[in-house]
Amino acid sequence: MSGVLYLCATPIGNLSDMSPRVIETLKDADLIAAEDTRNSIKLLNHFDIDTPMTSYHEFNKVDKAKTLIGKLKEGLNIALITDAGTPAISDPGEVLVKMCQEENITVTSLPGPAALIVALTLSGLSTRRFSFEGFLPPEKKERRRILEELTDESRTIILYEAPHHLKGTLEELKEALGDRRITLCRELTKKFESVMPTTIFKAVAYYEENEPRGEYVLVIEGKSFKEKDEERQLSFADMSIEEHMKIYEDQGIDRKEAMKLVAKDRGVSKRDIYNTLLGQ
Repeated sequence: MSGVLYLCATPIGNLSDMSPRVIETLKDADLIAAEDTRNSIKLLNHFDIDTPMTSYHEFNKVDKAKTLIGKLKEGLNIALITDAGTPAISDPGEVLVKMCQEENITVTSLPGPAALIVALTLSGLSTRRFSFEGFLPPEKKERRRILEELTDESRTIILYEAPHHLKGTLEELKEALGDRRITLCRELTKKFESVMPTTIFKAVAYYEENEPRGEYVLVIEGKSFKEKDEERQLSFADMSIEEHMKIYEDQGIDRKEAMKLVAKDRGVSKRDIYNTLLGQ
C-alpha cells in the first residue's frame, strides 16, 4: 500500500503561525522534502523535529519527484514543505502533486499560511474575486502577453515580486494598466511588516526615492465593469450600425437578436438601432 504525501504549510515569517497538526505530521512522517534544507533545518530544530530531510526544489523537481514517488509507492509517508507558506503555490510542489495523482497516490493538504491570502485581506481592495499570478515570468514575450491580459482583468490582481525587480515591475504595470489602486505588502507577519495602500503612479514615484526591501506581494485593483463597458462602446463608435450588425449576422445570429446585441454594445435602445437601420 502506497504512503501519503502531506502538503504542510509553514509560517511566512512568524513561527507562532505553525499549526500543531503540521508539527505532528512533520514528526510522524518518514521523510520531509524541503525546498531549501538549510532554511528548513532552522524551522525543524525550533520545533524539535528530527525527521530525515531531503531537498526538493525548482532545479530537481522532475527527477527528484520520480524518486519521491518511488518512496511513496514503497509505503513511506512524505511531508512536503516550502521555504515559507503553502507548498505548490508558486512552488515546484505542484509538479509532485500532479505526478502523485497520475500514480493514484493519496495527497492531502494541511492548511496554513499563504502570503497571497494574507496580503489580499490587508489590501483594502475587493476580496470577492481575485486573480493570482504569482511571479511574472522572466521570458519577455510571455511576460508581455500576461500583462496584456491583465489590462482587461476585472478581478483583484495579486502578484509576488522580489525587491531587486520591484521598480521594473511597477514601471511595467504603469505602462500596461495605467493608474490604479495598488497595495504593496512586505515582510508579512514579521516585525517590520508594512502595508502601503497607494496608486501605481505614486508607487513608481515612491520607489524612485526609496530602495525596495524584503519580498513583496502586490495587490492591484481590477478594471471596473463600468470602465469596461465604456471602452467597449467607444470601440464601436467608429463603426457603422450595419457593419456592427454584420459582425453578429456572420456568426449565424438572426437580425432581430443581432439588433439587440448591437444596442447593448452601444448602450442604446433596440428601437434606436431599428430606426437607424430603417433610415438607411
